[in-house]
Amino acid sequence: MRAEIVSVGDELLKGQRVNTNAAFMSNALAGIGVSVGRVVACSDVEHEIVSVFAESLGRADIVLVTGGLGPTKDDRTKKAAQLLLGRGLALNQDAFDNVAGRISGRGEGMLASLRDQAMVLEGSTVIANTRGTAAGMIIGCGEQFHHHYLVLMPGVPAEMKAMMERTVVPYFAELSDTVICHTPVKTLGLGETKLAEMIVDIEESLPSGTTLAYLPHAAGVNLMISTFGCDRTAVDRDNHSVVDAIVERAGAYIYATSEVTLEETIGAMLLAEGLSVAVAESCTGGLVASRLTDVPGSSAYFLQGFVVYSNQAKQRTLGVPEESIASYGAVSEQVAQAMATGCLEKSGADIAVSTTGIAGPSGGSPEKPVGMLCLAIAEKKSGELFSRTLFMHGDREQNKLRFSEGALRELWEWLRNRSSFSRSAAHLS
Repeated sequence: MRAEIVSVGDELLKGQRVNTNAAFMSNALAGIGVSVGRVVACSDVEHEIVSVFAESLGRADIVLVTGGLGPTKDDRTKKAAQLLLGRGLALNQDAFDNVAGRISGRGEGMLASLRDQAMVLEGSTVIANTRGTAAGMIIGCGEQFHHHYLVLMPGVPAEMKAMMERTVVPYFAELSDTVICHTPVKTLGLGETKLAEMIVDIEESLPSGTTLAYLPHAAGVNLMISTFGCDRTAVDRDNHSVVDAIVERAGAYIYATSEVTLEETIGAMLLAEGLSVAVAESCTGGLVASRLTDVPGSSAYFLQGFVVYSNQAKQRTLGVPEESIASYGAVSEQVAQAMATGCLEKSGADIAVSTTGIAGPSGGSPEKPVGMLCLAIAEKKSGELFSRTLFMHGDREQNKLRFSEGALRELWEWLRNRSSFSRSAAHLS
């Protein structure tokens, strides 16, 4: 079975809101063997919604729609489905009771517009809304649209997710005879071209039903290995054989073959070795600390973060020597090293990471251009001190993100290859 996703709402087309619903639905459908062929954003104009619905139903077995089911006049999705399918509305008692219960809990009276939230298309399977008031619907569209399905859900992410998990996914799991296996291969430190060259023969001999997609990101490129078929054992076997071959070939650059973040991977490594970490940041403005603490349970290994943006803050807070800044500049490996050692001393952590750089758009020079990052990693037990200079290309926001990614990448490599780093690292005095 193939699906298409239609997201209704002018706010999506005006850039006022990011469409996160489509990503969640695509991932949920993949788990039951339903692939998504297209994602469309549509305005709140009724005739445009009708046109998009008709086009998508002509191609896809399932058309999932979010948005436009609310109580205000710009919510036109239900009306558009009525016009397209020529069906009336009927009050669903369970949905009405849900609305009434939520309204009474707020001490409000039932308005006609809220009562409309319980009106559903005739002949539809109602999707209970456990997080809000608007009822969802699974609508069989008959011979007119090759017996394809139209699924209407609210645009509020929490409401949509609950409907997908409780009703939509189980409903279509029983109808799907396809198996899909998606495995991400997450890499750091190399570009798309280099990775493609490393695995060219693997890509040219993929098993039948298997595809490989390149997904570049700030610090490298991820791969998505997807295998389609009707037999779960065969699909898993073919998918894992490709993943294993890529890991064998490019393992030095791969940090995960599952849906985990770099921050989660680093956290697991720190926990496994019983190590704590602290960070001292200038150009990243707290992004490294923020990303490390995005992981639940990070208090088990993350101790402290210092944001020392000015030269005075670097000297006063971390003890960076004034002469180091005067001699080498605030953006230098020497200052990054002093920040890392000061961070170790002040925090008591086992490992400290520091960043200092030029995010732009101004402040660069021929010797130290915008996008230059100096970072350092210091370890208390071994006394090792490692520093590196990296160069990024982007605007200020992009550079800050890439600086944080670069710092986390170096921390990951440090944790994985601590013994190899020690051969070339300087030592703390």
